[in-house]
Amino acid sequence: MTVASAPAPDTHPTDQLDPAVIGARVKALRESSGLSLRDLTERSGVSAPMLSQVERGETSPTLTVAARIAAGLDLRLSQLLRLDESGAVTIVRASQRQRGGNKRRGHSFEVLTSGQPGQRAELSRHTLTPGGTTGAVDGVGGDPLHEPGSRETAFIERGSVVLVCDGQRYVLDNGDCVTFDADLPHHFENPKERDAEAEFLAVVSAGLRRS
Repeated sequence: MTVASAPAPDTHPTDQLDPAVIGARVKALRESSGLSLRDLTERSGVSAPMLSQVERGETSPTLTVAARIAAGLDLRLSQLLRLDESGAVTIVRASQRQRGGNKRRGHSFEVLTSGQPGQRAELSRHTLTPGGTTGAVDGVGGDPLHEPGSRETAFIERGSVVLVCDGQRYVLDNGDCVTFDADLPHHFENPKERDAEAEFLAVVSAGLRRS
């Protein structure tokens, strides 16, 4: 009896990716980090001629070279090549939203986006009762900080809240929008003297540094 042989395992995932796509991504990430080819060469150990060929899409880097380039950009290999992403469109139905909060603190939330790897941003809706907070005062025992390089944007849909970020207080009213470094100590609160709930949307975009 003849047994069909199994296909050889793919040990070079970069072979499946378009060199032009990889090259454009490497160049964009290098330039956004303010690095020259010489800078990236020194940080990664990959020669300038090889980096130049990769960026122009003239060659597909081996797994080893791609890993060195990723390290030079302070990224994981999966971040550089987007290997942990699955598909261009991800839908989360209303019934599938992740919900949580802390009733003792008067805080409830629902995450509107998918928690699958590679999304690079999370959208959530938060509700605070009067006196409610997303974290303890001064951040003690409060929400964990987001990964280095993360940014957060919050839009106040209803009521007013106070953002406490890195020790500074910012009063935000209905319709206001704020963006800040999410890797700093922070929390939102609805002061006790307010007699109405407050609602806001928050978008956290992932940092591009290695976690």
